[in-house]
Amino acid sequence: MSHTEPESVPSFWSLKPWWCQPWSILLTGVGAIVGSWVLLHWIWLTALVTVAVSAWWLLFLVLVPRAASS
Repeated sequence: MSHTEPESVPSFWSLKPWWCQPWSILLTGVGAIVGSWVLLHWIWLTALVTVAVSAWWLLFLVLVPRAASS
């Protein structure tokens, strides 16, 4: 009887370039939120940026990796 080792599948993030890693996505999003407030001091614009960044995080940090692993 031969025993076959399962092939190791590279992780989703190991296939992505540095600019598409979780740390760079989070850092860019935080930078956009903080930058919108520091530059303009408009709470409504910062709120809109926060909603957009949160949607971006949900898509690229949660939904896409989950879909790729299934």
